[in-house]
Amino acid sequence: MRAIRQAAHLRARGRPPARPPRPLLVILVCLPGLAVLALALCADRAERAATARAPHSARSRHTAAHLAPRPPVEPRSVWLADLAGRTQPPPRLDDQVVAVFVHHTDSPNAYDCADAPRLIRHLYAGQTGARGWDDIGYNFLVDRCGTIYEGRAGGIDRAVTGAHTQGFNHRTAGVAALGTFTAGTHVPQPMLDAIAALAAWKLGPAGIDPRATVRLTSSNSRSRYDAGVTVSLPALAGHDDGFETTCPGAALTARLPEIRRTAARLQGRTDATSVPASTGTLTP
Repeated sequence: MRAIRQAAHLRARGRPPARPPRPLLVILVCLPGLAVLALALCADRAERAATARAPHSARSRHTAAHLAPRPPVEPRSVWLADLAGRTQPPPRLDDQVVAVFVHHTDSPNAYDCADAPRLIRHLYAGQTGARGWDDIGYNFLVDRCGTIYEGRAGGIDRAVTGAHTQGFNHRTAGVAALGTFTAGTHVPQPMLDAIAALAAWKLGPAGIDPRATVRLTSSNSRSRYDAGVTVSLPALAGHDDGFETTCPGAALTARLPEIRRTAARLQGRTDATSVPASTGTLTP
């Protein structure tokens, strides 16, 4: 009440009432040497407010718009069987998958799909035995009926560093088609569809369009490129794109454009969507 009476008294005498105290931030701006601190406080407050209003970046919104569902994947236990007692070292992991390499296994084509676990077990025994690897090299394997199997240990949902494409194993996933797909060989449609579904799912979190190219750096001079050389490769590539080989076979290589288009559609991308000339991140 006293403040009200004082304000009324001042107005009656033609003097405006006293203004309330200025915020500390305004005072700081007026003091020499403290203007920078005030600006920093303003910027910090504005940044925190903006973060609260928009917790997701444009990149994350774009990525979320092109996430494909995870296809059914049979776990290692389905094919590992009596080899499960072998000591398995901890997996090596990358932060994300920016490319998928497609292989074939040089296995017979006329197998019963129920026999696929035995074929994978045979591949595992050869790679960990004669070659001395610590595990099967491929991250995934697909049979002629379109069944996807987990290959290398470490977790289906994780970016496990494989041993499938020498020089380009980091930040990539290797998927092997069970069979031999040289020129003139029929590639079963369920197998193609499964590879596309797998690629769409694995590339989605990194925001990679399966039809695009990515920048990868070779880590081994025994690959197609010397160690340290950075090249643009298809995001969904054949083994021969990164290594001097005929894998994945001429017949399967000829179907890669179709696999890329199918994978893009599974990510919710249309044929009319523009494909960037180069995307992705450099590998170690």
